[in-house]
Amino acid sequence: MNGAEVLVPVVMFAGGFAMIFGIAYLKTRQNLAMIEKNMNPREHADRPAPYKNLKWALLLIGAGVGLFLAYILDQYVLVHSMKANYDSDHNAPIYFALIAIGGGLGLFGSYKIEKQWWDENKDKL
Repeated sequence: MNGAEVLVPVVMFAGGFAMIFGIAYLKTRQNLAMIEKNMNPREHADRPAPYKNLKWALLLIGAGVGLFLAYILDQYVLVHSMKANYDSDHNAPIYFALIAIGGGLGLFGSYKIEKQWWDENKDKL
């Protein structure tokens, strides 16, 4: 084996270990900071997230709409010619861009709905 072939698994395992260690370290720091502010970390972990499903639903709906629009653009709008050597791979960035735009619009819609709810109910909490 050459040096590069040995280096890949070593770096992969070292990176995985560093990631797990970093997550555990940051979670511990977060808990200690909450204890310093007289908060109970266990209560914070069990707090409900009422709009979590809405956020995921709007994100996936937005990504699906973006993917559908990219398909429509690729198949019907951006057809340059009907040549036999037409390659639709040059339109691939449109798919990624519209998925990101649709997902971002879905997350923005979720934010607006959550903010409206919090503004209406902040006196009750």
